[in-house]
Amino acid sequence: MNFEPLLTASPAIQIHVCAAAAAFLMGAAILFRHKAGPWHRYLGRTWVALMVVVAVSSFFIHTIKTWGIWSPIHLISVGTFFSLGYGLWLIRRRIVNGHRNVMIGTYFGAMVIAGGLSFLPGRIMYEVFFSGPNPAAGVTLIAAIVLVSGLLAWPGLSGTSLKRPAPMPRLLPPPSATAGKGPS
Repeated sequence: MNFEPLLTASPAIQIHVCAAAAAFLMGAAILFRHKAGPWHRYLGRTWVALMVVVAVSSFFIHTIKTWGIWSPIHLISVGTFFSLGYGLWLIRRRIVNGHRNVMIGTYFGAMVIAGGLSFLPGRIMYEVFFSGPNPAAGVTLIAAIVLVSGLLAWPGLSGTSLKRPAPMPRLLPPPSATAGKGPS
């Protein structure tokens, strides 16, 4: 690993990387923790704030110039604003399933996919993790992150399960118990 490319990068890139790393870790914690309650709301609000910092700071980064000073990655930032707003709108209206789906999609789209693109050759994060005197350290760190994330996501290990919920108790006897019996 070699932190020199990150330390000599512009302040916008440094802010972007710090906020993205914090949002990645916090988002993973939110995904694998019990939902609802004050901790989920606190962590969720903090995660949304971090994601806004990540998206805003991306507009000050112009290392890839596809359309003038803009690139396709900036479209992900615009989409992030819309999906964060939509996710908040859904939860304010108590549409929990929609909120969950939008926020999970935002996490994977903005953090996993866009974040994964930052590790392509020629990008700063590639230089940080895979260059320098010991590139095996970066490979080991990435492998450890993937392994721990995979273990947390595995059903049963994270407190979640693929089992169906228990059926609701019957309030009335089954129809066969009263069949053929008239009023007494």
